[in-house]
Amino acid sequence: MDSPSPRAAAAGKRQRLTAATARVLHEQGVERTTIADIARAADVPAGNVYYYFKTKDELVEAALAEHSGYLTSLTHRLDQLADPRERLKGLIATWVGQRDTAARFGCPTGTLAVELDKRTEGGLDLAAGQVIRQLLDWVEQQYRQLGVADPDGRALALVGAYQGMSLLANALRDPEIMTREGARLACELDGLT
Repeated sequence: MDSPSPRAAAAGKRQRLTAATARVLHEQGVERTTIADIARAADVPAGNVYYYFKTKDELVEAALAEHSGYLTSLTHRLDQLADPRERLKGLIATWVGQRDTAARFGCPTGTLAVELDKRTEGGLDLAAGQVIRQLLDWVEQQYRQLGVADPDGRALALVGAYQGMSLLANALRDPEIMTREGARLACELDGLT
């Protein structure tokens, strides 16, 4: 079997570092995470991290890109469903499916956005907001397709409900909050006319 080209190997290592960064930052937070933590999680030597990312902020940017990519992939899968109501219910089901992780660490993008907002420089808080905006825009589009009144307000309410149930599940270490709230949100969708 042929070994990958040096370019493919480098791309693979960069992708492993990006995925590891997103996971470790979600679990530990930006301030508590070290380059060594990320290198260990990606199974690369710590010195190699600097070859791909010069600063910790570049790693945070890569983690945000990973979150955005995940969201794009998820919404593309959901877009395969014919009905916008079913797409939204699929989104809720995805959130509920991640309830154990949410109970331990909160929402990956939401917790990162809150932490980055506390920093005084860098502008990464705005980048985190863009990932959340990406979700809001997609949800709003689904409500528009349903033809309901105030689709932007409904999108804010649904994404806000997700952030709230993630926060409460995390604070109380109770994943069933996600299950109960997810069921309530799905019932609300069923009741839309």
